[in-house]
Amino acid sequence: MNYNFFDFLQLIGSLGIFIFGMKVFSDGLQKFAGGKLRAILKGMTRNRLSGLFTGFAATTITQSSTTTTVLIVSFVNAGLITFIESTGVIMGANIGTTVTAWIVSIFGFQMKITPIAIALIGIFFPFLFFGREKLRNMAEAMIGFGILFIGLEFIKDAVPNIQDNPEMFAALDALTGYGFGSIVLFVFVGTILTLLTQSSSAAMAITLVMLFQGWITFPIAAAMILGENIGTTVTANIAALVGNVHAKRAARFHFVFNVIGVFWMIALINPFLHGIDAVMQFFQPDVGSIFDDTQQARAAATLGLSLFHTTFNVFNVLLLFAFVPAIIRLVERFQKDTDMENQAFRLKYISGGLMSSPELSISQVYKEVELFGRLIEKMHYSFSGLFFKKQKKQEKFLKKLAKREQITDNIELEISEYLTKVSRGNLTEEGTRRIRSIHSAINDLERIGDLYFQMSKTFERMMDLEVALPKDAVLEVSNYLDIILKAIKLMRQNMAEVNGKQISLEPAIELENEINSVRDQMKEAHYKRLEQGVYTSQAGVIFLDYITRLEKIGDHIFNVQEALADKKLKTHSDMAVGR
Repeated sequence: MNYNFFDFLQLIGSLGIFIFGMKVFSDGLQKFAGGKLRAILKGMTRNRLSGLFTGFAATTITQSSTTTTVLIVSFVNAGLITFIESTGVIMGANIGTTVTAWIVSIFGFQMKITPIAIALIGIFFPFLFFGREKLRNMAEAMIGFGILFIGLEFIKDAVPNIQDNPEMFAALDALTGYGFGSIVLFVFVGTILTLLTQSSSAAMAITLVMLFQGWITFPIAAAMILGENIGTTVTANIAALVGNVHAKRAARFHFVFNVIGVFWMIALINPFLHGIDAVMQFFQPDVGSIFDDTQQARAAATLGLSLFHTTFNVFNVLLLFAFVPAIIRLVERFQKDTDMENQAFRLKYISGGLMSSPELSISQVYKEVELFGRLIEKMHYSFSGLFFKKQKKQEKFLKKLAKREQITDNIELEISEYLTKVSRGNLTEEGTRRIRSIHSAINDLERIGDLYFQMSKTFERMMDLEVALPKDAVLEVSNYLDIILKAIKLMRQNMAEVNGKQISLEPAIELENEINSVRDQMKEAHYKRLEQGVYTSQAGVIFLDYITRLEKIGDHIFNVQEALADKKLKTHSDMAVGR
């Protein structure tokens, strides 16, 4: 046998170059697409049919069905799309991933692409140093495209030659001599190969090279492609392990859908492959059958394998499209919603282990920030209830405020950690700005939670000391709380809209000025009551504490809205003077 360990390392290195090129190509395309990809994924999932085209388009852009399905699982987990909406996108991703096979088989085996790939890198390399971000992203994608085919050429050269290694070929040939059993065996081989490479594109490229070099026959290569269709679902299922029940269901649907397709295709594989052979002979009559063992026939067989890959996935969607509701019910039966409404110290939509494309991950965080705003509103209602409920209810509200304050601390920490992980990816300038604004917003939201808790402790002290505020003071605090609530509702409205459009700060400025104005009026009334002896100094200090902290809450609410709008105005006093 003329194949040693160093030769094997060269094969692994060649595969590494191919996978690296695929990653650079994919990342560059995603960044070049930017907001368009985000709009495609979020705006075209109204029904299964539109979702189908969405999945196809997104996978064509990302050049990876794994990326698309992980993104979709992330979006389902984040509540950006529903589990039902995700099913169409997943089916479309299965078809979209076949585009990669066509690119590799046409450019990698039908023409000498390496000189062109090197020239492509030479043309686009200077653009990496340009100031315009779009040009840099385009250059990154084209350089990745070039590296991908250089890696493919290296793989072709590193695969052992049949004539020089008869022992290896004999061992492989023995595995292919079991008829239908060999088909099933190589379905498993394709699955394992995809798991090892963590890329269905890399596994598919290896399969194409083995077919081109004559190591495997066309039916065995087709069986490996079927296995790769199963293997590509595993990454999304791993990502969903730390997601919510809807994310798990989306990942399970992808697995079940692909497995069903593989089962019916295995049953019909022989007539199906002969049908592919007939189509190839119709378009290339001089080449002969793709089952033949000639160099020309093997080159044509790589195109035939791409045709098989596409035809199988299209047929699978057509056959199972009407049965999607039944598959959904099956998945829901096995993946039951056993989660409690919300664990006290866990985020609902994102988690540390679930990562998607850096630019798109940011969209997930906004949903969590929106929930953070809802929690702040609940804290506001709990604090307001302290003034108008009986003691038993008051104790309940005090416990809720203490518990929710702990949750705000945890939410800020977990979102910050998630954003830190997102920041490690290759972000655009816009993505970097958005992450900074979210960091600022969650810091202010956590401070609001602290202030409500501090005021609850003040109220608790007031109860212990049996200090009572006069009715007019309680009424003033109540009115002030109503204004703060208006600011919170506006903040939540802007949180719901910020991920889709630019928000206006004008209403927020008006409310901030109103909060400051009412604070001044309340302070004036406070000093008059002190002078007139309406309440004790102790009651006055408590009243002043409420005023001061509520005004600070108003400031933090305004800061959140500045962060959402990605604007920083000078000072609140400057705004008031300027108006």
